[in-house]
Amino acid sequence: MEPLHLRFASTSLLISFDSGEAEIIHWGSDLGENLPGLAILVEPIPPSAIDAAVPTGLLPQASSGWSGRPALRGHRLADGVSGLDFSPRLRVVTVTSEHNSAVIVQSDTEAGITVESSLMLHEGGLLEVRHTVTNDGATPYQLDELATALPVGPDAVEVLDLTGRWARENHPQRRSIQQGTWVRTGRHGRTGHDSSLLFAAGTANFGNRHGKVWATHLAWSGNHEQFADTIGDGRTLIGGAELLGPAEVILQPGASYTTPILFAAYSDRGLDGISEAFYSWFRSRPHHVLPSGADGKARPVVLNTWEAVYFDHNLTTLIELAESAADLGVERFVLDDGWFRGRRDDHAGLGDWYVDESLWPNGLTPLIEAVTSNDMEFGLWVEPEMVNLDSDIARAHPDWIVGPASKSHKDGGRLPLEWRNQHIIDLVNPEAWQYIFDRIDALLRDNNISYLKWDQNRDLLEHGHAGRSSVHEQTLAAYRLFDQLRKAHPDVEIESCSSGGARVDLGILERTDRIWASDCNDALERQTIQRWTGLVVPPELVGAHVGPTTSHTTARTHDLSFRAITALFGHFGMEWDVRDVQGAERTELKRFIGLYKQHRDLIHSGRMVRADLAEDSLMLHGVVPQAGAEVTAGSTSALFALVSTGSAFNQQPGRITIPGLEADRTYRIEAIFPLPSDADYEYNYTQVQPPAWMADGADATGRFLSTVGLPMPVLNPEHAVLLQVTAV
Repeated sequence: MEPLHLRFASTSLLISFDSGEAEIIHWGSDLGENLPGLAILVEPIPPSAIDAAVPTGLLPQASSGWSGRPALRGHRLADGVSGLDFSPRLRVVTVTSEHNSAVIVQSDTEAGITVESSLMLHEGGLLEVRHTVTNDGATPYQLDELATALPVGPDAVEVLDLTGRWARENHPQRRSIQQGTWVRTGRHGRTGHDSSLLFAAGTANFGNRHGKVWATHLAWSGNHEQFADTIGDGRTLIGGAELLGPAEVILQPGASYTTPILFAAYSDRGLDGISEAFYSWFRSRPHHVLPSGADGKARPVVLNTWEAVYFDHNLTTLIELAESAADLGVERFVLDDGWFRGRRDDHAGLGDWYVDESLWPNGLTPLIEAVTSNDMEFGLWVEPEMVNLDSDIARAHPDWIVGPASKSHKDGGRLPLEWRNQHIIDLVNPEAWQYIFDRIDALLRDNNISYLKWDQNRDLLEHGHAGRSSVHEQTLAAYRLFDQLRKAHPDVEIESCSSGGARVDLGILERTDRIWASDCNDALERQTIQRWTGLVVPPELVGAHVGPTTSHTTARTHDLSFRAITALFGHFGMEWDVRDVQGAERTELKRFIGLYKQHRDLIHSGRMVRADLAEDSLMLHGVVPQAGAEVTAGSTSALFALVSTGSAFNQQPGRITIPGLEADRTYRIEAIFPLPSDADYEYNYTQVQPPAWMADGADATGRFLSTVGLPMPVLNPEHAVLLQVTAV
C-alpha cells in the first residue's frame, strides 16, 4: 500500500502502512514531492528488545511492541467476566484520501474492535485528528481511554504548557523532556483555570520568533488529559484524550465512541508560527465572526455592567449608564448578573430564568429600548447550566440537581460541595435539558437581545446521573444546548465565560463567538493572560476590557493609557461605571475608543507578532497585515505595544527590534498613545527624555527595524506606549 502524504503550508504528515498498521513516519517540516522508498528508515533492533522494529503507530499499541502509553485502553465484559480483549492488534483495513484529508480504518476482528481515524491538514498548516472506536463484538466493551498522539522531532528537548488559577489564567511553564510521561490532567468537568490551552514541545530555548515547535490542543470542554510520552529509545509523542470516569462509556454491540478533535501545528519559526496556523483555521470557518461580519458591522465596542453596578439593578441608574456609554461610542451594552427572579446576591435564583417582576415591573423592555434607541445592541448575562438550592426550580425538581447518588438529595442522596453557593443542573436528564432550552429560548424570543454572556461558575465535582459518572454526557448535552439555541436564534452572539477563563477550548469556541479570558481586568495581569490565550485564540474572539482605575480583583491602580493599550489587542470593551469618567480622562477614553474603531479591522485580521526581548520586564507585541495583503502608502501597516511589566534590570532598554514587517519596504514608525497632551503622559515615562525619534517619528525599512531596531523610551513599571507603523 502506498504511503499517505498530506502537505500544506510548509508542513508534511507522512504515514506508512508497510508494517500492517498506520505508522507515522514524519510530522513536521515539508518533505517536498520526491520521497525515497521508506525501507531505508527501518531501524536496527537493539539488544534485549522485541524481535521486530517497533512502529510509531497512529494508534500506539502493545501488540506492536510499543512500551509507552497506548492509544486504546479498555476491555470486554462477557459471561460475567471482565478484562477480556484488553490488548487489541489493530491492522489497516482501508485507506481513503482526498485533497489534504484521509480516513484510515484499522480493525482487530478477533477482539471485535474497529477504529476509524480521520485526518485533515488545513490550508494554514493546522492538523485535525480524531478517532472513532466501534464495538463489533457480541458483548459490551468498556472504554477506558482513546487517545490521539503524534511524534515530535528528536531535537525537541523542552515542553511548554500553560497553567493558572482564577484571575490568573494561562501562564506558561517549561521543563526538559526526559524519559517517562509528563501528564496534565483536568478533572474540573470544564476546561479549567489551570488547563493547558496548548501543549508544545520544541528545540532548546524556542521562543516567539525562533526554534522548531510541535504543539497540540484538545478541543474538549470536559475532563481531559494532555501529555508528553517519551519511551526508552528516545521517541517522544505528545497528545491528549478525554478523561473518562469509572465505567462512563460502555459500548454495547454496534455502538461507537468518537474522541474530541486533537488540533496540532508545527512551526520552524517559533510560537508565532503556531499562532498563525490556529488563526488561519479560525478565520477560514464559514461561521467565524469576521472583523466586518455578514451584516457589515465590525466587532462592537462593549460595555458590561458587572463592575459598574454589580447586583444593584436600578432602571434609572442603568439608563444613565447606557446613555453615558453611548456618548463614549459604545456599541453593545451587556446587563450582567442580577436581573432574574430572587437574584439579589449569589445565594439564590439560579435556574429561575424569568425576569424579576419586582425589579422590572415592565420587563426588560424599558432598558432595552433605552439601549437600542442609542444605537447600541443589548446583551444579557445567563448561567443556564447552574442552579441555586434557593430557587423555585430546585424546590420543584430536586431530582434535576446533579449528585453522586442514584436518588435526589430530598430523598437522602448526597450532593457535592457547593461552589459559589450553587450546584449543577442535570442536562443529561431530558426534562431538565428541555426546561433550560425553553426558558433561554423564551428570553430570546420575547426580548430584543443580540448577545448572551453565558457563564459557568463552578467545577463539575462528583458529577453523576442516576448514580453513575456523567461528565461526558453532561458536556455533550451542554454542546447540544448551545447548538439548538444557535439554530433557533442564528443572529444572537454568545460569549463563553466560566468564572472568567475556565472554559476556553476549541470545543466551546465552535459554539460561541468569543471567550472571556479572565475575570481579572487588572492590565498588568491581563498582559500575560492575553498574550498566552492569544497563542491559540485570535484577538477578535478574546474579550478585553478597560476596568476601573483601581482593579476589582487585585486592588492595583493603573493609568488609563496602560489599561486601554492592554485592552486594544482583543475584542475591546469596558467594565466600569463610565458615568464617573469626566474631563480630560473622558476625552482620552473617547479618543482611545476611536483608535480601536479605526484599527480593529487590522487587529482582527492580521498576524500577531511577538518580539523576543532580552529584558524580562519588557514586552513588545503587535499586529501586521497578512502575508500578501495589499499595503498602500500612508496606510497603517502595523500597531505595536511596548509594555513595561516591572522594574528593568538595565538602566535603559536600548535598541529593540521590531519584527514582522516586509524587509524591503520603508515604513514610518511613531508613538501615538499616550501623547504629551494626554492626562497620564507625565506618569508614563521616567525623568529620562524619550528617544529623539519619538517627537516626529522615524523612517526605516522593515529589514532595518527587525535587525538593528530603534532605541525605546524608559518606561515606568506598569506602563505602555502604542506605536503605529505606516507604509511610506
